[in-house]
This record gives sequence, structure tokens and C-alpha cells, in this order.
Amino acid sequence: MKLKEELEQRWYLHQYTHEEVFEIFENGWKKFYLWVDLSADSMTIGNFVALMMAIRIMMRWNTWYLLVWWATSTIGNPSGKDNERPILTDEQLLHNQNWISDQFAKLCSNIESISWKKLDFTIVNNKDFFVDMNALEYLKEVGRYITVNWMLNKDIVKKRVTDPDKFISYAEFSYMLIMGYDFFHLFKNEDVIMEVWWSDERDWIITWIELISKKINETAYWITNKLIVDSNGKKFWKSEWNAIRLDPKKNHPYVCYNYFMNSADEDVERYLKLFTLLEFDEINKIIQSHNTDVSKREGQSKLSYLVTQMIYWTKSADLCIMIKDTLFGSANAVEKITSMSEEEMIAINQSTWWNIWSNMRILEAIVATWLCESNAEAKKAIKSNAISLNEIKVSDVWYEISDQDRINWKILLLRKGKKTYKTLLKS
Repeated sequence: MKLKEELEQRWYLHQYTHEEVFEIFENGWKKFYLWVDLSADSMTIGNFVALMMAIRIMMRWNTWYLLVWWATSTIGNPSGKDNERPILTDEQLLHNQNWISDQFAKLCSNIESISWKKLDFTIVNNKDFFVDMNALEYLKEVGRYITVNWMLNKDIVKKRVTDPDKFISYAEFSYMLIMGYDFFHLFKNEDVIMEVWWSDERDWIITWIELISKKINETAYWITNKLIVDSNGKKFWKSEWNAIRLDPKKNHPYVCYNYFMNSADEDVERYLKLFTLLEFDEINKIIQSHNTDVSKREGQSKLSYLVTQMIYWTKSADLCIMIKDTLFGSANAVEKITSMSEEEMIAINQSTWWNIWSNMRILEAIVATWLCESNAEAKKAIKSNAISLNEIKVSDVWYEISDQDRINWKILLLRKGKKTYKTLLKS
């Protein structure tokens, strides 16, 4: 299948500059880049659509330059928020860069092992582009090529300068010029000819293409992926998605696994195309089997396992199956936990909670683990028979948990409704 056709059928492709860009990268041995800022020390599942589209392009024997935004992250990002982002110290930026670079390298290594394809990538830091450039050189090399009129016309900037209660500093206003110079530097010095990113970055990318055209009168390319929404119209990269980090130290892999397990039936086929390495004929077989009895959630099971395997590796994906079978299998969860090793208990606890607790009242446990937001809400849940302790309904709102309640004197299993579990492990 041709590159453009594959990107379209997998729901990635949104916009692009030139039709020939697909033929250029179809033939391989070209370079493109995708950036990530350093405002945090982990990428999120919200980054994953762009990452997967880039991986598909890289699998055609192209080289991916991952650009980490050290210089850009020092001045903020006019991202549509009312206020500027806090400025990070050099120590924080170095920490975030090291963690994200390591995370990205592990992701590529996992995908190589699964796909048996060599992935060629380079990690670059835009601090290196600006470290020897002074203000006058910056204005000469970048500032004189892009007009203020052009910059003010960008929606994100416009919202901040037209509202009297908001503001934008000159530093943050120049953000798009620094990003433009990133592309120019990579284009001129590394032969990187294309950028890949979100469709809502289109305004910025046009500025960067304009800079290359005006400075050296050459053609650069970009393609953007769609902003993915689920069957309810909710953006893929919003709210709870941002809480799912691609680092198992930030959240247990089961958080990611469980989210995909809860995907709507209407989203499964599209998500298999977007977030897995499966070929189309394999996906069709899964969907046909899934549709014969959707209650078995076969499609969700395959999807959640493959995504978790790709991000966190096979051992973590296998562990997530054990956790799911324990909490949602046909057998009694307490009986299964009773037969677990301490290592398995720790794993199931880490997947549903992360703190170690001494004795406490049931209300404290419910609120502390976020099953309910307040004591009043917790009391209401208990009175409506929605709370279970070790699979036994709780009726006493003042019940005090003791060591005798713990399974194997170690772990407590709290449940709200049918699906929401929390565990509390005592050391």
C-alpha cells in the first residue's frame, strides 16, 4: 500500500503542503522531524497519534529527527491558555530532556522488537541552534523575514492581544520565530525536509515554511494528523488522556490498558488502525470476530494489550491481563488475591492505587482513594449499597477498617459500583 493511502486509511492524515511529499517519503531515505516540548518529563498518550504517524513514515526507511524544545521551553508557549507557562530552570529542562529522550528510545526499541523492522532516529536539542546566537544575529537571521502583521493574525496570538484582561510578552510572542528557525536549521544543516505534527499547529507550520522560502527560496514540506475524537465527540488528547503518561514510573501500565479496554465498540476498529502495528487484514479478522459477540469485548482486549505492549513492553501487558482477570474475571476476586504472591499483590496495588495505609475508617479510605470526592458523597454511596469491602457490601458509614479485614493481612479491595476498584496495601 502506498504511504498516502495507508496514512488516510489509518485515520492519520489531515493536511499537507504538496502531493509529491508522499512519493518522496514513499521511496525512503529522507529525513523528517517531530518536536516535543520539555514542560514535563514524560510524553502522554495524547502525543501518541502523531508518534504513530511518524513511526509509519519511519518504517519506510526514513529517518526521524526528534527535536526536544529546550530553547523554546525557556520562553513559554502561546498555546491558547489565558496566562503564560511557568519558566523552567536549566536543571528542570535537563531532567525532562533526559527522561523524554530515554522514553522515546525505549518506545522505538519496543516497536523494533515487535515489528522486526529497524527504526532510524536521531534526537536533537534546539538549544544547540541558539546557544551561540546573540539578539542582533537572531533579528537578522529570523526577525526580518516574518512580519508582525503575519504574527498578529494567528488566532492564538490574536486572542491574547485583543482581550484587555490578558497579555502576551515579547518573549512568548517570538515563540513562533524560534520554532521557524528550528525547521530552517534542520532543513539547511541536516537535510530535514518535512515536519509532522498536530493539525492545530497548522498556523505555526505555515510560518516556518514561509521562513525557509524567504531565506533560501527552497521547498519544505509538512503533513498534519487529525485531531482524534471518540464516538462521543470527545477529543483524544484532552482531560483524562493527558493524565496517562508513556512512562510506567508516572502511572501504572494498567491505567493505559484499562482505558483502551473501556473503548466504545464504535471506536475499536479505528483505534486498532491508529494505535497498533497490525495490518488491515488482521484488523478485519479481529473486528469480524468481535462483532459476532460484542459482549466478549474481543476487540478491546486485543487493542489494549497491543498498545500496552508497544508502550510499556510485553511483561507489563501480560501483567495487565492478570490484573484484569483478577478484578473482572468470573472467579471471586478475593479468592484470586488470596492465592497471589506478594509481588503480584504489589503489582495489582500499583495498578489501582499507590499509597500504603494504616488502619482507617471506611469513609477516609473511600475519599483518600478518590472513589468519592467528599465524606457526604461517600456516605451516600454506602447508603445506596454502592461500596464493597473485599467484595462484601458496606452498610456502616462509621466502620473502622482493621488488620483482620486485609486479605492475607496485606491488602484491602475497595469497589464502587461494578467496575471501579481501589486497593490499599499495608507494608
